[in-house]
Amino acid sequence: MKRPERWNALLELLARDGKIDLEEAAAELAVSTATIRRDLDELARQQMLTRTRGGAVAHNVSYDLPLRYKTARRASEKQRIGAAVAQMIDPGAIVGLNGGTTTTEAARAIATRADLTAPGGAPAVTIVTNALNIAGELAVRPQIKIVLTGGVARPQSFELMGPLATGVLDQVSLDVAVIGVDALDLTQGATAHHEGEASINHLMARRAERVIVVADSTKLGHRAFARICAIDEIDVLVTDTGAPDELVARFTEADIRVIRA
Repeated sequence: MKRPERWNALLELLARDGKIDLEEAAAELAVSTATIRRDLDELARQQMLTRTRGGAVAHNVSYDLPLRYKTARRASEKQRIGAAVAQMIDPGAIVGLNGGTTTTEAARAIATRADLTAPGGAPAVTIVTNALNIAGELAVRPQIKIVLTGGVARPQSFELMGPLATGVLDQVSLDVAVIGVDALDLTQGATAHHEGEASINHLMARRAERVIVVADSTKLGHRAFARICAIDEIDVLVTDTGAPDELVARFTEADIRVIRA
C-alpha cells in the first residue's frame, strides 16, 4: 500500500472510531508499526490529527487529505467515471467543473477527446471552473476555452471560494455542471465536508441546465456536513461498477439516470 493510500485509510479509521491505535492500525493495513508511527507523525505535522501515546485522536479539523494525496485512491474507477462523463459532452458546450480528483479526471478526458470539435474555429468546449489545478492543466489546450473564477484558494482541494468566485458564477449560464461530491444520500442529496466549497458548488449546479454528479461507489449512501444540492436537482449520477444494485435502483426511482462506468 502506497503512502497516500495509507494516509487516506488512517483518516478513515479516525473518522470511524475517533481514535487510532498504533498496533491495531498496523494489523488492519498490513504494515509495520514503525510505518504507521511515521505516518501518524506526518499527519500530525499537517494538523490532520493529534498524536497520543500509542496512536492518535481526532483533531478539530476536517479529515480530508489535500488533493495531491488523494490522486492514487480508486484511480482506475475515477478514470472510468471521467471517461464516461466526457462522452456526454456535446461540441460547443459550456461545462462547469468543481474541484476534486474525479472531476479532474473528467476534465482530462474531455480535453483528450479527438472527436470533440466545433465549426468555424470556435472552442470545442468552454470549461468554467473554480479549480486551480483543472484550469492549469487545460489552459494549454487550444480547443478548450477556460473561464476561471476568482476567489480564495483552499489548499486541500485547490478550489477557489468566496465572493469573488460567486461573482463570476452569477454572471454565466452553463449547459451542464459536473459536480464532484464527498457524499451522496437519497435524503440529504449531494453534500461536502466544507461549507464554503458546498456553497460554490451549489451555485454552479444552479446555473446549469443539467447537473451530473460524479461519485465513486464508496461515497454513495453517506452524508457530509454541508449540502450542495437536493436529490431532485440531480439529473445524472456517474459512479463505478461497485455501486450496489439496490442503491442504484433507489437513485433510479428518484428519477436520476445512473451510469456505472
